[in-house]
Amino acid sequence: MTLALLCLLLVVTGVLLPRRLAGSARLQARPLAGAALWLALMASFMVGLLLTAHHAVEPFAHRPAGLLDLSGLLGRSGLLLGAAPAGPVPPHTHDWWLLTAGGALLGALVTAVGLRAGRARRRHRAVLDVVAVRDRRWDALVLEHAHPTVYCLPGRRSRVVLSRGALRLLDERQLAAAVAHEHGHIRGCHHLFRLPADTFALLLGPLPLARLGRSEVGLLLEMAADDAALEQVSRGELASALCALATGGAPGRGAPAGGAALGATSTGVLARVRRLARPGSGRIRPAWRFGVSVLPLLPYLLVCAPHP
Repeated sequence: MTLALLCLLLVVTGVLLPRRLAGSARLQARPLAGAALWLALMASFMVGLLLTAHHAVEPFAHRPAGLLDLSGLLGRSGLLLGAAPAGPVPPHTHDWWLLTAGGALLGALVTAVGLRAGRARRRHRAVLDVVAVRDRRWDALVLEHAHPTVYCLPGRRSRVVLSRGALRLLDERQLAAAVAHEHGHIRGCHHLFRLPADTFALLLGPLPLARLGRSEVGLLLEMAADDAALEQVSRGELASALCALATGGAPGRGAPAGGAALGATSTGVLARVRRLARPGSGRIRPAWRFGVSVLPLLPYLLVCAPHP
């Protein structure tokens, strides 16, 4: 019964919910909350996958403990106050150690992906500091390139980069909108939100949750940067800047690959312009915020819950 519930959870979180949530106007209305929900779904799927594998290997070693027995289970297993376990180790203690080991492994993988992206940013930043010219008016580096592009290199030594083509293409208010968008990425540390989604896609690329989740998190973070830019410029100015950059050539060209940089027109320009044209298109209900907190714990709660 437990294994069946876990398999059902994997199907719901890995296949059904991602297809339902992709392109949701309600999530796009609060893009950071929407990105957090996608990351919570990924965490829930990974916890469920670890528990499913463990229960498949040891199908008879687990007796549902009941939700109210969780504190007692932790105390008996020595996980509280560093106490040594008294008596036989409860079956679900193995689940806790499995989750701890799995979490440590996934954390190491996320760290490795982050370090690789950090190295790519440092290499790109070193080249820019040599070949680009600082423009104090826009607080950005200007790259001698005919293709219009605007992007940022996030991190501790962040950079906003404008090409000479972008300076020729955009008027003053459009440039201000594009630069404000990039500073929104930097202030919001959006590259850190992308790390778990990129790592999950690296592990489970064909899965709808991995494929759709990575693109949706990227789109929602672009929308969050759009919202940050709207504190300084109007919707029309930002939309016109996005359209001008998108139609000036292939989107994202000129920025480093592999998620090291975040570009103004690298993701979902049409969806973002449509969103800018319909302000206040929806609200995230408190139930969504509660779901973000509970989703990663849901597989373990299913395992602990008493059932026939």
